[in-house]
Amino acid sequence: MKTRFLKISLAAFIIFSFISAGLQAQGNKSSTGYEPHIGQQGKDVVWVPTPQELVDKMLEIAKVTPDDYVIDLGSGDGRTVITAAKLGATALGVEYNPDMVTLSRENAAREGVSEKAQFIKADLYETDLSKATVITMFLLPEINLKLRPRLLDLKPGTRIVSNTFTMGEWKADLEVTTEENWNSWNTAFLWIIPAKVAGNWKMDNGDLVLNQEFQYFTGTYKSGNRISDVSEGKIKGDSISFIINGNLYEGQVFDNAMSGTYVNNSKGTKTGWSAKR
Repeated sequence: MKTRFLKISLAAFIIFSFISAGLQAQGNKSSTGYEPHIGQQGKDVVWVPTPQELVDKMLEIAKVTPDDYVIDLGSGDGRTVITAAKLGATALGVEYNPDMVTLSRENAAREGVSEKAQFIKADLYETDLSKATVITMFLLPEINLKLRPRLLDLKPGTRIVSNTFTMGEWKADLEVTTEENWNSWNTAFLWIIPAKVAGNWKMDNGDLVLNQEFQYFTGTYKSGNRISDVSEGKIKGDSISFIINGNLYEGQVFDNAMSGTYVNNSKGTKTGWSAKR
């Protein structure tokens, strides 16, 4: 009952904030005569279009390039997918409403990006996300949390961008706001999928035990009879950094191996390091 109440309350707030701000969906009408309206019920959420300035900001902080494959979950009228395609990326919109899928395809054709922008009628919970390098979304908090385990299993470095809603205790790597539309839907959150480093590692001269929570980790390093804490552990994609005995270690994670360099503060030298799980 609490979850249902949260969903209804958030949906009502979404509709109210858009109406009170006087925002209108951009002139959308398909050749079949279908015309979406703000607040219409979908499978999991009501439809509210992300303001174009926030779409631009979301793709900006995700650093979308022509090398990217963007998947927009709950793609609505297709504006995020179309904008990504205009940046040269290959983009896919996942939308449950078949009328919205048709409308999106027509919008993409009108904008001349049909080859780069595709749309499918599908359930976002059942869609294969493994090819994505960027995933965008404007969903409710409980849906984000339900998707979170799948997102964390994606390839390290995959960027996740959300309009307004967070991922619970998984802190965003970046939060930005737009200057326009300051009173509603002006915040974007970015997460970069971290490599998984929890476990026991054998280093050159000792043993490393790491405990990971999303993109952060702590642990211990044992060399001979000496045990030292691992502090300030951070993972950004497959890049890793941490401190042992005041020495900064930086490197890259490769599944069950990682390597890099560290600065020995006492000697003032830079030395290579490696570890295997």
